[in-house]
Amino acid sequence: MMRAPRRSGAWAIGLVGVASALLAPSAAASFLSGDALDTAADFLALFVIFVIPIAGVALFWLIHILPEKVAEHRHHPQKDAIKTLCLLSLVFGGLLWPFAWLWAYSRPVGFKLAYGTEKHEDYYVEMAEQAKAGQLRREEIVHLREELDAMAAKGMLPPKLKSLREELDALRAAAAAEAKEGAK
Repeated sequence: MMRAPRRSGAWAIGLVGVASALLAPSAAASFLSGDALDTAADFLALFVIFVIPIAGVALFWLIHILPEKVAEHRHHPQKDAIKTLCLLSLVFGGLLWPFAWLWAYSRPVGFKLAYGTEKHEDYYVEMAEQAKAGQLRREEIVHLREELDAMAAKGMLPPKLKSLREELDALRAAAAAEAKEGAK
């Protein structure tokens, strides 16, 4: 019978490993210790309890008002209804948000057929203010006046826009008078 060769070095390596494990300093799982560790844990707990939920709610709210901001930017004629749908979406946990998003990006064709415009009243107010400030070209003022005339022809011109239409007439008359004086 043959015997397996003895490994004399294996026993020595094992003995060195056991000795180094017994003589090694204790391991620490944190770079902090004692009171510093307790203080850091307290601050971390307060951060997680107070700051994270507030930031989460703020982020949720900011995302849910995006359709409203899009509708305002695009001068959507139904932006007030889209804003209401965004607020309702907050109450219903975001279930209505996709509908508000789609509505904000939709083109209000039916609204144009009914009222003669695809813009909110605020658009015309802003444009009239720009015209008064002299920031619009003559062609833009003429186009704005034509849109208001088309709305008036359908009988759907609100009182606020009727007064804007009269102001645009006055601006056009003043511009024509200036052009005549400049030609002399």
